[in-house]
Amino acid sequence: MTFKQIPAASASTGLLIILLCAMGAGPLFNYGVSVSSALIIEQLGITAGQLGLIVTVVFASAAISSIWLGNLADKISARAQMAIIFTGTAVALVMAAFAHSYWLLLAAAALSGPAQAISNATTNRVIIRAVPVEKQAGWIGVKQSGVQASQLFSGLLFPAVALALGWTGAALGGALVCVLLWFASFKYVPSPAKLAASNSPAPVEEPPEVTVETDQVSAVNTKDKMPAIVYFFAVIAMLSGMGTQATNVYLPLFAVEELNFSLVLGGVAAAVSGIIGVVSRLAWSRQMQAGAQPSRLLIMISLGAIFGVLAFLGAAMWQQTVLVWVGAALHGMTVLGANVVINAGLLRAVPGSKIGAASGLNSMGMYAGFALGPLVMGGLQDLTHSFTAGWMFVGVSYVACGVVAVMLYRRRGRNEKRS
Repeated sequence: MTFKQIPAASASTGLLIILLCAMGAGPLFNYGVSVSSALIIEQLGITAGQLGLIVTVVFASAAISSIWLGNLADKISARAQMAIIFTGTAVALVMAAFAHSYWLLLAAAALSGPAQAISNATTNRVIIRAVPVEKQAGWIGVKQSGVQASQLFSGLLFPAVALALGWTGAALGGALVCVLLWFASFKYVPSPAKLAASNSPAPVEEPPEVTVETDQVSAVNTKDKMPAIVYFFAVIAMLSGMGTQATNVYLPLFAVEELNFSLVLGGVAAAVSGIIGVVSRLAWSRQMQAGAQPSRLLIMISLGAIFGVLAFLGAAMWQQTVLVWVGAALHGMTVLGANVVINAGLLRAVPGSKIGAASGLNSMGMYAGFALGPLVMGGLQDLTHSFTAGWMFVGVSYVACGVVAVMLYRRRGRNEKRS
């Protein structure tokens, strides 16, 4: 006899918006640095490679803390986790606002990492406990779009405020937004007592082993063994994350330095990706809700992302600004949706009691990719004084992502033949 949670009545629109904001709060730091990159480089006298190291520190910190925080998410209340997300980001932004040296900015970056690392585990756990099963994939799509909503918000707010009030004013404005969202979360995030009351366990008979039907790769849910598909997802998250974050960080600077965009217009290019990313994440979540195979969607995402890289290469080669917008659009349409597919796949493959740990493992892969991508691309830019080599690196990461997705798809096919 095992127990299956009954969905809570607390799955309100307000809760969904807070989950979206929780996903978007952490990235405010790195998106703010990215879209204000030309100003920060000039103000601190650093290189493009040093700028990439700032974001690398953010995600290295997130990767190191993600598994521990993922396990912690299974033990502490959702409200406590919201405090980590919103206040952690606010403190990092305040520190960055008054950072008059590069090293202090790196320290702020390290502080912001854990706030991002726990966000997936926190929001996934709230959804799996408070949302009816048939709506969970849709909620995943909406809350994951919070990252792109943050990209949109940062692309429009930070450059404009930074030009008027400097980086200090822009960073303090972002910190204030995080504090206000934290206070708002008190109203909508269920307390532990409320979750316990609205999720009274109902006994149901289940076989001792439950086989997962989606992209099944030895995905037998037991107490001791994590489904193998979780590791495939972690590798895909790492490879796609390398290209995703390299693009997020350097797209505005690429547009400013190689296509002569203004600082504000460079931020708008990032915002375009964010706008399209919000829509695309909802679209990918609908595909998952309709029962699509994650591996097949990830193959499509990888192919589209490769075409986006080709657009950026063409923009630099032929000085065609229109290709920057094409590349930004393809970036938003494709690889920005990968995490939606992966997280929805995790909810299918992992029992609720282990979703925090599985999300932490996936986050470790994703944040490792997020850390490596900007570091490598920035280093290549410093070495070659061009973004061409960096874009080629991004393209290779997407090719590798597609290869792993094909391996997952083919292995699923072999498992189906055996059964």
